[in-house]
Amino acid sequence: MSVEILGKGKKVALKRRHARLRKRISGTPEMPRLVVTRSNRHMVAQIIDDTKGHTLVSASTLTADFAGFEGTKVEAAKKVGQLVAEKAKAAGIEAVVFDRGGNKYTGRVAAVAEGAREGGLAL
Repeated sequence: MSVEILGKGKKVALKRRHARLRKRISGTPEMPRLVVTRSNRHMVAQIIDDTKGHTLVSASTLTADFAGFEGTKVEAAKKVGQLVAEKAKAAGIEAVVFDRGGNKYTGRVAAVAEGAREGGLAL
């Protein structure tokens, strides 16, 4: 898989890092991929089986679970990780491969991973 992403700027650099990561990371039925998508306001976490191209489990700050949530964005991200871990356990998923989506492993991205570990997922 040869992907060449040209240009400058934050978005282009993010796409380049993500393409570089995805060369090595792939989700299988035994060990699906936990994808973290980060925007300025929200966090989305999905568990994906890349062989079929199906999303098995997802959690987000956009869902009704966060309707009255009071706290920082890092706390919300940690809760997203815990929610996705609960749903994964219910679906019979024990271990996942973590895909940070080209983002740095710090702050909210790390909080999602930490929350998933606390919820019982092996990353």
